[in-house]
Amino acid sequence: MTNLSRLELERHLGAGRLAPLYLLLGTESYLRTSAAREIANTALSGTLLREFNECTFSLLTDAIESAIAAAEQMPMMAERRVVRIKDFAKLREADEEILIRYLNNPANSTVMIFIADELDKRKTATKVLLEKCTVVEFPPLKDGEAKAWARTRLKELKITADDQALSEIIRLVGTDTQTLLTELDKLASAAANTGRITLELIDELIGRSRELSNFELGDHLLAQNRKRALETLHRLLDDGAEPVMLIGLIAGNYHRLALGKQLLTRGTRDDVFRNISLPPFKRDGFIATLQRSDAHKIARGIQLIASADLAIKTSQATPRLQLEMLVCELAS
Repeated sequence: MTNLSRLELERHLGAGRLAPLYLLLGTESYLRTSAAREIANTALSGTLLREFNECTFSLLTDAIESAIAAAEQMPMMAERRVVRIKDFAKLREADEEILIRYLNNPANSTVMIFIADELDKRKTATKVLLEKCTVVEFPPLKDGEAKAWARTRLKELKITADDQALSEIIRLVGTDTQTLLTELDKLASAAANTGRITLELIDELIGRSRELSNFELGDHLLAQNRKRALETLHRLLDDGAEPVMLIGLIAGNYHRLALGKQLLTRGTRDDVFRNISLPPFKRDGFIATLQRSDAHKIARGIQLIASADLAIKTSQATPRLQLEMLVCELAS
């Protein structure tokens, strides 16, 4: 097994060095996708008929036999073919031997790229994959790494932001680069006249709007207003919010509701707000929700949220669909 860091992969590709098998592993999907694109660009450099020599398969919908057959085809008027296989975690046990045979004898003229969030290391195919592939991992970025990435992106956009502003962006948005990209481009567009992103601009475009939307989603769910909850969910998703972050938001609302219900049953309104921090303008509505909420329904909601969280992390359907189903169930 050969392990490369993201920077080492860039250097290898810059030198024109290619391996027949790559495994791009981890949940940092934007950087992972960018790496797959760079591998393909290097492999197909100078190819005139690229569309005939590049294909992508998802094991959610495609058979592994189809991907292997594509990899074993000769390139058309080119030196190499590129075959991507996504959603590798969905490989069926019955198909493992087919893949293992290819991994042990890959086609010389094909670069095959496996893409996965995570792997089940108990599977034989996973062990062979890790042994035969050049592995590049894409874990979530740390705050410092995300800040450096954001600084580079803003430099490309010819926009500046000081360290405090970058820290505030990371605090509000998180470290997922796809979400960061969306928010940075929005901020850069708003700062086009001055060339500088300020804390005031960040608060106006990200902080206030996201905070209000987060409150709205929780309110609509607790009020069992399915239509408005779905509308708010879609707005948050379209604005670049990560599904895992939204699951955390919904879970936080329900855990706060469960705690508040328990505190109000045993004590007073003051006891609730000594333990649960809410803006003053939200408190009357929260108490009203507690008074009309059923403890068993709150507990069931927490179970539904946990199931949706697991489904998203194990790639069952799409994260957006899982969130939509969860919102519908919670608001029913």
